[in-house]
Amino acid sequence: MLSRRKLLQRLSSFPLLGGMFGSTIPFVSTQAATAVVKRDLFKELGVRTFINAAGTLTYMTGSLMQEEVLQTIQYAAQEFCLLDELQDKVGERIAKLVHSEAAVVTSGAFSALTLGLAGVLTGTDQKKVEQLPHLEYTGMKSEVIVQKGHDIVYLHSLMNTGCKIVFVETVEDVEKAINERTALMWFLHIQSDKGKIKHEEWVALGKKHNIPTAIDIAADVPPVENLWKFNDMGFSFVAVSGGKAMRGPQSAGILMGKKEIIAAARMHMPPRGFNIGRGMKVNKEEILGMYVALENFIKQDFSKLWKTWEDGVAHIQNTVKPITGITTEVTVNPLGNHTPTLKIEWDTNKIKMAGKDLQEKLRLGNPSIEIGGSGPSHINLTVWMMKPGQEKVVATRIKEELTKASA
Repeated sequence: MLSRRKLLQRLSSFPLLGGMFGSTIPFVSTQAATAVVKRDLFKELGVRTFINAAGTLTYMTGSLMQEEVLQTIQYAAQEFCLLDELQDKVGERIAKLVHSEAAVVTSGAFSALTLGLAGVLTGTDQKKVEQLPHLEYTGMKSEVIVQKGHDIVYLHSLMNTGCKIVFVETVEDVEKAINERTALMWFLHIQSDKGKIKHEEWVALGKKHNIPTAIDIAADVPPVENLWKFNDMGFSFVAVSGGKAMRGPQSAGILMGKKEIIAAARMHMPPRGFNIGRGMKVNKEEILGMYVALENFIKQDFSKLWKTWEDGVAHIQNTVKPITGITTEVTVNPLGNHTPTLKIEWDTNKIKMAGKDLQEKLRLGNPSIEIGGSGPSHINLTVWMMKPGQEKVVATRIKEELTKASA
């Protein structure tokens, strides 16, 4: 075992980083840490990496963090602070950026929805907080109203609290469904075209009956205005992912909304352990990383960014269009994953290949490429998660495989 003297002698060779104890505590600087021999851990473990032509999909690990976010995480990892104090300060800054009364960094949009509803159910009553998800023992409200067209797997975020989902279709259905057990009216933005009741009317119904309203916009920036649009509209709380277009930590998100709801939601969050949200932990690294990612996302030049996406898609489109039998189409989803998406389709009489086969050839090639899906005679892809220059690699590989399959 090293003696204290020998340990200090070894550590004294590293640069010092002043902290709450001044310069008496030695730390390894970022530069020193990165000077260590780098390991290709993906290669060591046999984990395939790839060019992402699919988008911000969780099973593909979302997005790549901004360089400044990575630097922020490295910085945060070298100091201690009180978790609640950091959430207080960061929450105040975020709230100003997104036009909300309050905000808190969560472990993704899913947890933001669970925590937001939990806060609505319990307020800051610790006894109620400790009871969730056993609503029947407390007399708490227990139902969430949702439009049938908004019914997707993420409703589990709400059911985690013990609440029951009540489905509606029309305004009349909402009026009939509301009762003394109704806790929340939940809205899913990306499915807003699948429901009969639109955003403003949903909020108005909630206000009419004094019922909080929530909206899930997990993957629905850009446009950047969505970060404050629904707060301005009057939703009681809003949940958004941090690891998609904002390129913050994939494990982070933001819950924003009414001050009393955010304060109550935090009763269900770490460092407290008497709640359903103890496992939804975010540490100082994710909190600061999410804050920096949000700042950078809001202040960036979106017209310039959009132009790079258009140019990337156009390069791939122009590369494959000369192949006989090919047709292409560029679309933009107006509600979520709002970026240019390219569909490449072909005449199977001229190109003898199924979409799934092309998808597999791209996946197994070198470099490996993941696209956004396929059909019997088409593939879909996007460029917004590619590194600069990767659109050229993707274009070349798709052209190669389609040319080989040409009759």
